Amino acid sequence: MSARPLTVGVLALQGAFIEHINVLKNLGVDVYEIRQKSDLETRKYDGLVLPGGESTTQSNLLKKVGLFNDIKKLIEDGMPVLATCAGAILLSEKVTDGEKHFGTLPVSIKRNAYGRQLGSFITKGRFGDYTDIPMNFIRAPYFEKVNNPDVKVLSIVQDKTVAVQYKNQIAMSFHPEVTGDDRVHKYFISEINK
Repeated sequence: MSARPLTVGVLALQGAFIEHINVLKNLGVDVYEIRQKSDLETRKYDGLVLPGGESTTQSNLLKKVGLFNDIKKLIEDGMPVLATCAGAILLSEKVTDGEKHFGTLPVSIKRNAYGRQLGSFITKGRFGDYTDIPMNFIRAPYFEKVNNPDVKVLSIVQDKTVAVQYKNQIAMSFHPEVTGDDRVHKYFISEINK
């Protein structure tokens, strides 16, 4: 009998969640959109994705639909999570020019660090052991400071930390879901399987 496929919940309240869903489905993962409390209660998830978008809007919507505390607890209890851009801001324990949300990731992050939409750019860089990963930075933050020695830096671009991992949490400033390169998501799946 074959093992059941992994099940990943993607927060689908606002932002670039469809792209994450498509990448994960192409990798054979069962994916479900999380929009309300019952979406967490009726399924067992192996991992979560917190997509890009607007962090304050996402946080407010999470509270409005009653998901904020439940998702925070799942992360604190060890649920593997992949967070991009606004998702990384949601996780960070200190937010420059913004408010703290979940605060589960011991880093300081700077919102809109590269400026507004005109400061968006595309480059290639290293992500962990992977090289030449395409990286789309869209109104992106970066990590100003790592606040715990157990935080592993996965990517540095232009002398700025743009991807980190702390235990079950993988967070990045860029958008791997829009590049056509699925290696970041494969890394996330490999971390779930550990």
